[in-house]
Amino acid sequence: MIKRFMRWIFKLLSRILVRLDIEGIENLPAQGPYIMTTNHVSVYDVALAFAWLGGEDISGWAAEKWQKHPIAGPLLRLGGGVFIQRGEVDRGALKAAIQWLRAGKVWGMAPEGTRSYDGVLRRGKTGVAYLADSSGAQIVPMVLLGAEKITASLKRLRRQRVKLRIGKPFTLPPLDEDNRAASLRANTDEVMCRIAALLPEEYRGLYADHPRLKELLGENPG
Repeated sequence: MIKRFMRWIFKLLSRILVRLDIEGIENLPAQGPYIMTTNHVSVYDVALAFAWLGGEDISGWAAEKWQKHPIAGPLLRLGGGVFIQRGEVDRGALKAAIQWLRAGKVWGMAPEGTRSYDGVLRRGKTGVAYLADSSGAQIVPMVLLGAEKITASLKRLRRQRVKLRIGKPFTLPPLDEDNRAASLRANTDEVMCRIAALLPEEYRGLYADHPRLKELLGENPG
């Protein structure tokens, strides 16, 4: 009930504050488990995804710095967020995510692990590949375009146009236990290239010249 009310509030606010276009909504699976992976360009990303995607079964990680924030902290707890210690392996947060997915629900995360202030993709962290392997969940890539300009637009009393673009779900191959570290990195790069494929060229960052991205875009990787 609380989550439903929060989603209603966030939807109302998003309609008032931004001009939101959603593309690819048909790509969302009818039910979980799946991992919703996205770029992360603004403080509004979580609210927009929570309001419009995943229903009441969505949860995700939030940086521990928000835990004691007077507004964000309570909202994240009410929304079912799990606080995670960045810069270290937080086994409790990992376990919570795996249990959530094994229960057939939706986990939202930004594989970069932090916000990109210029909107350009950074190197993905391997937690997404670990979660997928541990839970068996499929992955749904998505991106937010224009969200990094919301604050500047509001200061000018304008509604920023934001596009939420959702890609097709996919599954990762099992990890190679003989070379686990390399396998985690390869699977993470697959996720990041799927995200990059949804972005304009100037925002693909580290993955702009990745051979796998060129394959996804139908180009000759050679």
